[in-house]
Amino acid sequence: MKKVFILTGEPSGDKLASKIISQLKISRPNIEYLSVGGDHIKALGIKSIFNLDEVTYLGFTKVLFNIFKIRRKINETVNEIIKFKPDILFSVDSPDFTLRVSRKVKKINPNIKTIHFVAPQVWIWRQHRAKDLKNFLDHLLLLFPFEKKYFDVANVRSTFVGHPLLEKNSKSKIDISQIIKDNKKIFSIFPGSRSSEINVLTPILINFIKTMNKKYKDLFFVFHSTTQHVKKVQSLLLNAGLKNCGAISDEKIKYEILKSSIFAVSKSGTISLEICNAKVPSVIIYKMNLINFFIVKLLINVRFANIINIAADEEIIPELLQSKCNSKDIYNTVDSLLSSKTLMEKQVSGFLFEINKFKTENSSKLASSVLIDYL
Repeated sequence: MKKVFILTGEPSGDKLASKIISQLKISRPNIEYLSVGGDHIKALGIKSIFNLDEVTYLGFTKVLFNIFKIRRKINETVNEIIKFKPDILFSVDSPDFTLRVSRKVKKINPNIKTIHFVAPQVWIWRQHRAKDLKNFLDHLLLLFPFEKKYFDVANVRSTFVGHPLLEKNSKSKIDISQIIKDNKKIFSIFPGSRSSEINVLTPILINFIKTMNKKYKDLFFVFHSTTQHVKKVQSLLLNAGLKNCGAISDEKIKYEILKSSIFAVSKSGTISLEICNAKVPSVIIYKMNLINFFIVKLLINVRFANIINIAADEEIIPELLQSKCNSKDIYNTVDSLLSSKTLMEKQVSGFLFEINKFKTENSSKLASSVLIDYL
């Protein structure tokens, strides 16, 4: 029986991996799996060797403070993979963790095929990394078409497969009327999937909502969270005394909530593409400590944080980062958009034009077919 080890490092990667593995299970049902995965991979009946939050760290300083723990986890993961003897090590995103593991595994056992999904963003920083990947990766699966030229130059074998989260969603309609009552309009909030993000962004978002409530009386704010953090977010909202707020973690309900939203405020990341795919106008927020911020500023060579804005080379979706990531600036930006149907329509048409470039006929099937070629 063929074996595949799935290696992720955070919830967004876990979600992406699950889309591809779901398709692989249909195409090739007789495969044995083991993983470092989260709720989405576990929902497919695949065991994870430890909890995903044990390797999910945010920022340079966070990694620095946990460097010995991370090193132990890398070595532990490598040992488990070698013991499992997979035909394929399929790693997804989180390159500072997953690619370090892949490098070590390949050195110990060159017969294990290493396939990585979500290329390191060499077009933003560390362009030299593209050449280095050739030493230990057999194949790279790309989200975006413009990435391929960077890896072709470095002679890294790659395939543009598109973004699985932009595929047509066949999930059945779910009645959310019992969740959102009193004919309230839904406003989606995405405070992040990591504890560090939630700790920084949720207090800012709570103050933003308090300001919104002074003008807007018909909104219900829904925080999209994970099963791991939903109780924490609910507790923060309860302590803030906000009655027109809730937090959810169920994926099917989250999808319907997002589709029904009039607006969204989201931390910068993959989720922004899902928001755009649902045709919901939004603003992007993010904040990190000053040390991390200055390191990033020194290294990056793009003007924007959001992939839509980067691809368009213009700020289609407003970005409120660092000092601008405060309740007042978020309110002012959101209020100006909500007050102008023309501005919201312009944003939606702008990001739909961009994400159409990221779509393929069936991303999950394309990605799984590459895995099958190596089995």
